[in-house]
Amino acid sequence: MTGLDWNRAGGLLPAVVQHWQSGQVLMLGYMNRQALAATRSSGRVTFWSRSRQCLWTKGETSGNILHLKGIYGDCDADAILVLARPQGPTCHLGRQSCFGNDAAPQLAFLHDLDQTIAGRRGADVTASYTARLLNGPRQRLAQKVGEEGVETALAAVAGSNDALLDESADLLYHLLVLLESRGLGLGELVSRLAQRA
Repeated sequence: MTGLDWNRAGGLLPAVVQHWQSGQVLMLGYMNRQALAATRSSGRVTFWSRSRQCLWTKGETSGNILHLKGIYGDCDADAILVLARPQGPTCHLGRQSCFGNDAAPQLAFLHDLDQTIAGRRGADVTASYTARLLNGPRQRLAQKVGEEGVETALAAVAGSNDALLDESADLLYHLLVLLESRGLGLGELVSRLAQRA
């Protein structure tokens, strides 16, 4: 990324940090040239603290680091978009976003669901249906995806819109569990769809 206009606003540019997979806006900070260079070299998102007048790396005291995934300048070269993978909550109030958890795009829920499913891999199979699916025979899980696919198709032909939505939700959930059973997730699926677009 070249050509940023560092002469605007006293050498500080606003840096919007967005979750690299869900698209949720996590926070707003400010970067100068040194903060941008530190971010690139360390792979951890670093800002210029306007109150302390020094560089600060997000998570240096809390451990809630933002791992750099991509960085882009806007069309006017006076703002920065940072794509990051958060390690823990971004907000000092313990929320995922400084703008509140309700500010996430609706589709970000799929990312959260994917993460929840992945987290169930080691859960107690007597307390979690997802854990039972992940720890059971993969053939049974594949069969569940097939059953849900048929039920979705039947709802599309002979059911109400509510029935179609319910069966589609069941199908998507079981498909995400099947992907997780193979060590895959929503990110890989979206990447494959994007390659085909």
